[in-house]
Amino acid sequence: MPADARPRMLIVDDEPEITAILSDLFFGKYDCSTAGSAEQALALLGSKEYELVVSDITMPGMSGLDMIPHVRNSSPNTVVVMISGMQTVESAIDALRLGAFDYVMKPFDLRQVEAVVKRALEHQDLIVAKQRYEDHLEELVEQRTAELDQALNSLEDAYRSTLKALTAALETRDLETHGHSERVVSYSMRLGREYDLDSQRMKSLEFGSLLHDIGKIGVPDLILRKPAKLTPEEWVLMRQHPLHGQQILRGIAFLEGAARVVAQHHEKWDGSGYPLGLREEEIDVCARIFSVADAFDAITSDRVYRKGKPYEAAAQELDEWAGKQFDPKVVEAFHRVPPQDWQELHEKSLVKKEDELEVRRMVEMLLESQLEAVVG
Repeated sequence: MPADARPRMLIVDDEPEITAILSDLFFGKYDCSTAGSAEQALALLGSKEYELVVSDITMPGMSGLDMIPHVRNSSPNTVVVMISGMQTVESAIDALRLGAFDYVMKPFDLRQVEAVVKRALEHQDLIVAKQRYEDHLEELVEQRTAELDQALNSLEDAYRSTLKALTAALETRDLETHGHSERVVSYSMRLGREYDLDSQRMKSLEFGSLLHDIGKIGVPDLILRKPAKLTPEEWVLMRQHPLHGQQILRGIAFLEGAARVVAQHHEKWDGSGYPLGLREEEIDVCARIFSVADAFDAITSDRVYRKGKPYEAAAQELDEWAGKQFDPKVVEAFHRVPPQDWQELHEKSLVKKEDELEVRRMVEMLLESQLEAVVG
């Protein structure tokens, strides 16, 4: 057997005769080192790995029993066998309690020592095998977790693309608000970070902002695209769109948080909103954040009947409605965001990305084909 493949044994005893006898006994079979004290043994353990330590209990300085915890801390896979001339059960129990694998009494039978050492090394093999298995299992868990995270991220990206396509389809029905969803998502996410939302709520805020008007699918075009002021009866129908949206998203687990934003984005802090008249903390925090982002976009965006107002005017209007329409703490968070951040987000929304234009063209072609089929 090559020397580097033999188990390494450290024999510790203050009597040189004992270390010599045991070294001769195991010579050739194991790679043996000797130490005359516990302190010397710990120094050797610090520089080299040993599968087995065979140590006397009673030695000058640190005892063998005191050495056991140090061995277990510095080399957890090393097995310890104790040897002592004290013929007491208590010393054996103490050794085992501290972590020794076995105990041999002096004067010892060499065949007994060989048997104990053999069992100890077999036990050490099991310890190492168990450690390798646990390490391998941990690697597999990390690998599978990484693969699962990647799959979930890919699935989430696919969901996001699908939802953006759906939003693009909705905006073809209401051209006045073109780009509104993209802007309000950007504004909401920036405000959510400033408000220190956790990652789960940030996703709810993102998808809820993107889909906030999905309930308008249930609003007739004659009402949704009416150029004149709505009648009271038409307003009743229009104000049902948050509940329509909630109903559409019901049962989709990963959109559960988003559904609350969709259902509550027209509720007001003072309880005067719709459709349920919720107030203050009854309103989902993501919906309260979205409400401020949505209002900021509405104030600063151009409409056919008016020009958008500058940041300063929008900020002043949000202050005026804080505590009435808006959560005051959310408005405070809005003011903590540097004005240039809002400007940058607005400018980015004006740059139409090629892939987004392609999605819009596909949606428009689909709607046109469906319309032709109906007319034909």
